[in-house]
Amino acid sequence: MSELRHISINVVNDICVVHLLDNRIVDDMNIYELGTELFALVEQNGYEKILLNFSNVGFLSSAALGKLIMLYKKVAVRSGVLKLCNITPDIRELFTMMNLDRIFTICSNEADALATF
Repeated sequence: MSELRHISINVVNDICVVHLLDNRIVDDMNIYELGTELFALVEQNGYEKILLNFSNVGFLSSAALGKLIMLYKKVAVRSGVLKLCNITPDIRELFTMMNLDRIFTICSNEADALATF
């Protein structure tokens, strides 16, 4: 995998724990690059269990949500699991308003999320 600018990864057992590094995920180019980095985890590295940690993220745009939905679909095609954790109340409300909380499993913190895989 090439240089990662928007994520850091740590593998715990067979779970790829991804920390999103950007506080604001709104710029089109950054969203495109983030999507490329996330998709490569599935398409090139073959991870089937992914946990996205949002502890650094304060805001994300609807375009960023679109990338998350695409990632979910890529993982689902491989019968994998994608979970999210450490989401701020404001972002959680956005997920709820868009009914994305029905698609994504959202855990309060990383330890709880890892325990549910």
